[in-house]
Order: sequence, then structure tokens, then C-alpha cells
Amino acid sequence: MRKKIVVTGGTGFIGSRLVHRLAAEGKDVYALVRATSDLAPLRDCQDRINLVYGDVTDLSTLSAAFDGADEVYHCAGITYMGGKRNPLLQKINVDGTSNVLEAGRKAGVRRIVHVSSITAVGISGPNRKFDEESRWNFDIIDLEYARTKHVAEQLVTEQVRKGMDCVIVVPAFVFGAGDINFNAGRIIKDVYNRKMPFYPLGGVCVVDVEIVVDALIAAMKKGRTGERYIVGGDNVSFRELSRTIMQVAGVHQFSLPLPLWAAHVISYLLKFSKDRNRISKLFNMTMFTVASKHLYFDSSKAERELGMRYEPFEKSIRRTFEWYLERHML
Repeated sequence: MRKKIVVTGGTGFIGSRLVHRLAAEGKDVYALVRATSDLAPLRDCQDRINLVYGDVTDLSTLSAAFDGADEVYHCAGITYMGGKRNPLLQKINVDGTSNVLEAGRKAGVRRIVHVSSITAVGISGPNRKFDEESRWNFDIIDLEYARTKHVAEQLVTEQVRKGMDCVIVVPAFVFGAGDINFNAGRIIKDVYNRKMPFYPLGGVCVVDVEIVVDALIAAMKKGRTGERYIVGGDNVSFRELSRTIMQVAGVHQFSLPLPLWAAHVISYLLKFSKDRNRISKLFNMTMFTVASKHLYFDSSKAERELGMRYEPFEKSIRRTFEWYLERHML
């Protein structure tokens, strides 16, 4: 009898790529989707999977989805890094995680793999790399997304202490084919369209979505209960990242380094500009503040224990760019 595998956030970027992989391997996979979800990300594999309708924010809808499930990948979440308060961050990232854990406990799910975020690990600084044991310090920035992902991890850890079998996977800045909502892919689109005349002074850890999917499946198979695994790759400055995208895309734009204080001035002046759309949507002060920090990470634990593979980040940028180009999305 095949194991029943449930993936929450089945239409999201990471979730949909995971569903595709599990379907390709002939697994009995159930993608949790909302009644209002756009099923386009699952179109190519929909005939090989089971759709189950529910919402992580509504515990009562999870019982049927989790009934008889052996494994649950909790990929559902909302990423919002704008300046306004978004109540969905608490509702989905924290309350939703609590509901998944509760439903999993009641259904007797064998193991839950929880997808977290590097914002739940911290801000490293330019000359060091954070690992799984680093103290969370993202509270120095008022970023509700980071707080909710940190709290969600605490909920998972608390349930592990109570006897649940859970593993935490922490993806870095994820590029890859299938990013239809332009999460990390937004920077590729905006560099290609020459909407980034400046770049922040920070840096970030970059990884391809297929490597994340590999790690999620490995974590389910052999991750140690209660452990967290950072899944990343190259640590690159935004200067290096934007120049690599230009090289891959075959475009060039003169781009200047922009300190945070100067970004505040430009952000204020842009309020009065009719040319606001000529500048990347990534240029909001909350996101720019984060991008002015260094989020560098050490993924050696995932390499040792999960067999995580490495590839140069340029390959992921090229793969993502070509995927967008083929679909006329740029």
C-alpha cells in the first residue's frame, strides 16, 4: 500500500515544485489547495495527483486532508515584506502552522517537514555565515514576516518536545523555474527591464528550487527529528547578483550602490514622481532595509546529513531566466 503524502501550499512556488517531483516519482500525493487557488502551477501534473480542498487557517478543513496521511510537507505560507501591516502573516504563518501541527497530531501523521525561512535564522553580517545554532536577531528590523516565521519554528520545536516527529527545512533565497509570482524572480524581471538603477549594499544566500525540493524529500527520509537544516548555496552581494543577471540576460544598465540613508531620500522623492513605475517594485523601504543587511548562511549540515548538492548560482539564474523567456513572462 502506497503512503499518503500531503503537501500544504500545493500551488505555491516550493510546494508546486515538490508536488511535481513526488508525482513524477509515482507517489500518492495530495496537494492541499483552497477553493480560490489558481491551479495553473499544477496543470502539468494534475492528472497524477489528488487535489484536496482546505485551508491551513481553518483547522476543521484539515481533518479530512490529513486522515490516513503518513507524511506531511508544510509548505503553506505567505511572504510579505512591504511596509504595511499584513494580518495574514500571523494568520497563515503562525496560526496556520499551529493548525497543521494539531491536525497532524490528531491524524497520527508519522512525520511533518516544516518549510521555514532564513529570516527565522537571522542577520549574519558581511564577514560571517550563520548556521542552525546562531541566535535569532532579526528583531533588530521591524519585519513582521521574520517574526512570524521565527514563531512558527518555535511552535514546531514545542511539538517535538511533546513527542511529534518533525523536521525543519530552511530554504535560502530561492530562484528557479515555476516562480510564477516573481518571488526571488522579481529581481530577474526588473534587471532585464532595466528598472534597477541602483542596488543595496547587502547580500544574500542563493539556492535553486530543485535543490530545495531534493532537500525536503531527503529531510522526510533521513532528517533527524527536531533538527533544522539550512538549504542554501552561494552567498553573494546584490552587486554580484545583479551583474550576473545582466550577463545572463544580455542586458546592461548603469547601476549605482545605494546606502540605506540615500534610499530613504530617494523613496521620499519618488512619492512625487510620475516615473515611479520605471523603478523596481522591490524598492520599498522595508525590503530595501533587509537587502541592505547580509544574510549569509552555512549549509554544511544539510550537505552532511541530507546529501544536499551544490551548484553555482549562475546556473539557477540562467535556468529561471530561460523559463520566463520561453513563457513570455518578462
